[in-house]
Amino acid sequence: MSRIGLLDDGVVYPTSDGQPMAETEVHGECMMYVASALRWWFRKHGRDDVHVGSNNFLYYERGNPRAVVSPDVYVVVGAPAGLRDTYMLWNEPKGPDLVLEVTSDSTRRTDERRKRDIYAELGVREYFLYDPRAEYLVPPLQGWRLHEGEYGVMPAVTMLSNRGVAVASEVLGLELRDAGGGGSPLSGTDATTSRSSVPASPSASACPAGSPRSTANRPVSREHLPPNRRTNPAASATSRDRDRW
Repeated sequence: MSRIGLLDDGVVYPTSDGQPMAETEVHGECMMYVASALRWWFRKHGRDDVHVGSNNFLYYERGNPRAVVSPDVYVVVGAPAGLRDTYMLWNEPKGPDLVLEVTSDSTRRTDERRKRDIYAELGVREYFLYDPRAEYLVPPLQGWRLHEGEYGVMPAVTMLSNRGVAVASEVLGLELRDAGGGGSPLSGTDATTSRSSVPASPSASACPAGSPRSTANRPVSREHLPPNRRTNPAASATSRDRDRW
């Protein structure tokens, strides 16, 4: 790890390990947009009590800088919104409620075992994996919900229109949807109206289609996207219930 870090009670907690942020630009772009779209979504709904973090170190044991994990995207309902260099559990109101890892074949062991075990111990209520290149995960979007300390598979509904899957997140109040086609971008639709509304979570409008098996990028309406994202040709995500928050 880097020696550059934050000092807490005489202990240095690094803010970086000097490694690349993501496996590829495809994974990195998806990760960044997921986080920025979620922040936009919660700001839009006046939720300044929801922190969305991305790719920073999350320390979970005071005095032990080796007790650390770096989620690609995480959501903490009940923590003040705002950017942080690191997330130290003992300095925050609570731990994450949801984590999403943008996974690949080279990170699958860490994502499916080590990180998953840590998140279960930390009480992370929902854990998602998204494989933007469809390298190993079938379907490429999957979710698990914590119950009595163990993760159980979250129900996924196959969409007949494109053979993608939809998984409902109770934490976000969003239905996350894979656009189908093996590595196609994720997309989202309001479960009650079947119409695109706003960008959020893994159904982000800039998760690029990186798989050679992708046959086409399906165009979507951009009128509901943040102004700086309307030129991106990917997809959007929506709330299952606009009044939930």
